[in-house]
Amino acid sequence: MDEKICTPVKLLMLFCYGGALYTVVELLFRGESHWSMFILGGLCFLLVGGLNEVFDLSLILQMAISAVIITALEFICGCIVNLWFDMNVWNYEALPFNLMGQICLIFTVAWFFLSFVGIITDDFLRWKLFCEEKPKYRII
Repeated sequence: MDEKICTPVKLLMLFCYGGALYTVVELLFRGESHWSMFILGGLCFLLVGGLNEVFDLSLILQMAISAVIITALEFICGCIVNLWFDMNVWNYEALPFNLMGQICLIFTVAWFFLSFVGIITDDFLRWKLFCEEKPKYRII
């Protein structure tokens, strides 16, 4: 398949997989989700998975950067869907170390560990579905 055609298809497939994965995590954790979480999850998956496509990072550093990326995107999404559109998808005001009820330190730590699943999954999908290089990892 031509690379110009393949790249958009690949990115769309990875976006959809990430959106579905994020939604499943929400359903398991909260018992409910929202359509905006599919979009947020897809975007997070593309950015987190794309880190090691652009930079040569250790797995731990990639997980740390991923936690920051996911938290930042969650804050932006929360400001839009919860504060601006008043959809009340989530509210972390009752949790310690929260910012405007949209993000909190506890979930940033959770994203650090959950990003491991996203990183490994993205690399596996790229390897098996798109014939990219077999993943290799440096822990530190």
